[in-house]
Amino acid sequence: MEIFREFTFEAAHRLPNVPEGHKCARLHGHSYKVIVHVVAPVDPEAGWVMDFGDLKRTFKPIEAQLDHYYLNDIEGLENPTSEVLARWIWERLKPALPDLSALTVRETCTSGCTYRGE
Repeated sequence: MEIFREFTFEAAHRLPNVPEGHKCARLHGHSYKVIVHVVAPVDPEAGWVMDFGDLKRTFKPIEAQLDHYYLNDIEGLENPTSEVLARWIWERLKPALPDLSALTVRETCTSGCTYRGE
């Protein structure tokens, strides 16, 4: 069974490695959406894969590091593309959430990426 929970945060960034004149080289912000997917068997007694509240508590420290911050100032996010951000979140979430199966980062309504680990 696969479950998911969506989280949102606001942050500013710029992309330092884009070609000269690219609009994303300038400071700007996004309302990010992160969708965390977990795959595991349904516990026959509880009737669920895991408590959504536990999933929220697991993500909360990561959200606190990102929400209303300048992403480029965070170690490991000096070039904070959606892809880099997805891997960064995954690396921090996976140890506490071993059944993590996919992580989607959306930086706009129409653009984002999904990461499933290496």
